[in-house]
Amino acid sequence: MAAGAADLFTPEFQKASFMSKRHDIVAAARGWRGTPYRHQASLRGAGCDCLGLVRGVWREVCGPEPEAPPAYSPDWAESGGCEALAQAGFRHLRPAPALSFAAGDVLLFRWRAHLPAKHAGIATSPAAMIHAQDGHGVAEVPLSPWWLRRLAFVFQFPGVT
Repeated sequence: MAAGAADLFTPEFQKASFMSKRHDIVAAARGWRGTPYRHQASLRGAGCDCLGLVRGVWREVCGPEPEAPPAYSPDWAESGGCEALAQAGFRHLRPAPALSFAAGDVLLFRWRAHLPAKHAGIATSPAAMIHAQDGHGVAEVPLSPWWLRRLAFVFQFPGVT
């Protein structure tokens, strides 16, 4: 169904239009730099973990979160064994080729080849990302060969072309 003229002024339509710009995603993510690491948190300036960063950027550029994440322990991936983070990505984001990611894409990493992906970041360019890491908080870092070897999944926010 096509949007009517009145729909063009709804917050949902304006957010969807806003999402088509990768630089807006990167700008939102950069606004989280300096936020301290806090497991399971997602509040800019107060605290977040890697998932909380992606959730917070989603809220800024897409609106309300599509689902609330369940409580999770720091070792959830090792103890659960399933690709829970990637499965959520497939439900709410659009898969993209792993080796051709661009600014604004969500990157998921595995710490070890036999474990599920459990770390997320947002690409700011093909050579850098913003992520939240325990002991360091939210920072923009180079995507070194160490990171690229661990890249498991790439997703795009809704509406990104």
